[in-house]
Amino acid sequence: MNKLSKNANLVLEQRYLLRGGDNQLLESPDDMFMRVAKAVAQAEIIWGDKKEVDRYTDAYYKLISDLIFLPNSPTLMNAGASQQQLSACFVLPVEDSLDEIFHTLKSAAKIHQRGGGTGFNFSKIRPKGDWVGTKRNVALGPVDVIEIFDRATEKIKQGGKRRGANMGILNIDHPDILEFIRLKGAGGKVNNFNLSLGITDQFMMAVEEGKEWSLVNPRDASIAEKVLARELWEGIVENAWKCGDPGLIFLDTINGMNPLARLGKIIATNPCGEVPLFPNEACNLGSINISKCVRKHENKMVVDWEKLEEVVILAVRFLDNVIEVNDYPDELIEKATKSNRKIGLGVMAWADLLVLLKIPYASEQAVQLAEKLMNFIAEKSRAASSALAKVRGNFPNWPRSAFSPKEPMRNATRTSIAPTGSISIIADVSASIEPIYALAFERENVLGGLNLSSSHQLFLEYLDRKGLDKHSILQKVRRTGSCKDIDELGEDIREIFKTALEIEPYWHLRHQEAFQRYTDNAVSKTINLPNTATIETVASIYKDAWKMKLKGITLFRNNTGSQQVLISGIADDSAICKVCI
Repeated sequence: MNKLSKNANLVLEQRYLLRGGDNQLLESPDDMFMRVAKAVAQAEIIWGDKKEVDRYTDAYYKLISDLIFLPNSPTLMNAGASQQQLSACFVLPVEDSLDEIFHTLKSAAKIHQRGGGTGFNFSKIRPKGDWVGTKRNVALGPVDVIEIFDRATEKIKQGGKRRGANMGILNIDHPDILEFIRLKGAGGKVNNFNLSLGITDQFMMAVEEGKEWSLVNPRDASIAEKVLARELWEGIVENAWKCGDPGLIFLDTINGMNPLARLGKIIATNPCGEVPLFPNEACNLGSINISKCVRKHENKMVVDWEKLEEVVILAVRFLDNVIEVNDYPDELIEKATKSNRKIGLGVMAWADLLVLLKIPYASEQAVQLAEKLMNFIAEKSRAASSALAKVRGNFPNWPRSAFSPKEPMRNATRTSIAPTGSISIIADVSASIEPIYALAFERENVLGGLNLSSSHQLFLEYLDRKGLDKHSILQKVRRTGSCKDIDELGEDIREIFKTALEIEPYWHLRHQEAFQRYTDNAVSKTINLPNTATIETVASIYKDAWKMKLKGITLFRNNTGSQQVLISGIADDSAICKVCI
């Protein structure tokens, strides 16, 4: 097992390791890794024998204990435990009746209690003040329903460890769209939802052409109002500039690339947007620590493609097994999930890999490598799923998929880029495909209000290798989280260690586009902007994301909103020592 960082041990103790009735720890991190490996390997008995179970227990244990691959948090928390809900991502239907709304809320509560997150599209709910039966001015409207869901989420911790996470989507033609757009920007107290608009190409064209846009009552499909598309767009952009919400979900792009288009339209995603799902579907995610897939060649570091292929093949098998050993919240979710067997294999430590290869994030070389890397993972995961199908069978909806009749396939989707917030702390690497957030930063209000201080490990190692005045440089770095003004490092090194807020939005988008091109599901990425970014910059990012055929887009302007988690620099002088020694 790899040595874990102080922050990793703290996160594991607080959220992941099993505890007894007296709240005493029942296991170590190594015990947890073995617990997960054993539980997931039990699926091997369906197609093999006890030897196969033992063989893959060892293989899975090595894979996760060496921090080369980590599954999503519910799998780490719950595999081998009494309640074995292992999926992170669910989409639940929201219909237009009080009974159905509260049935969905009940399902969401069960999912949150066991560690999962939920996504909803509220567009079927009639607008606020609409008719209900023979009475007018009675309907709650989608925003009131979102607030009800938010209050319930506040009271239910995920797996007893943290509050639940939700995605709330409203389609751009709903009559209550302006209230939804302003929900967070106007100080609306919705703390447990990411909010996104369901955007269509037709709306974006109306914005481009300065046309009117019809708002349609979902109760009877009547036109409730006509507005100027550009005025609506300006409201979207202004509120995103204020607080980061709403993000955009590009529904036509999602459905145009859906291998299961014959089953219907997808209208919702999981909480961070990386998995578009049908109603009642769940998905299991896992991420490869690509900073572990390197080797030295001719005195420099290069990608170890052979090792990466081995990891992809094993990770696909692991995630397919999770579908078998998973405990589902209800029969509808189990049926929908097993009908398509979606998995989402992604990556973390992308920025760290670039540092190891001495490639600046803001460069064409980095973007080209992103395309090559994700294309490789896509091809190998597809081949691995096809090989599994020849032994285990195709996913049940395969005859109605884009793979039929020629290509066997075990999993309808295989790749997804998740944000990897917690598991990247466990692996002590940069999150997902994000640039380095800061060379020294604090995570605020995590683990029940605690703050975690971090410094970028590869930056510290570089200072050690070069024999530079580590103490003096860190004194400067900890104030801002950046090395941009430290002349003794040299311009080439400052470029390699450039941080998220220093990188132009153009490069953020280029990286997201490169990974999305070869990702079956979607890419969760935040375009981090300095506080000085303008409304016009936000508008340009959102429009470029649509033109680039991204499936969704999220941005955040620094020091706006009340729930910022990552803060550049470390305020307390004593904190830096704890992570740098």
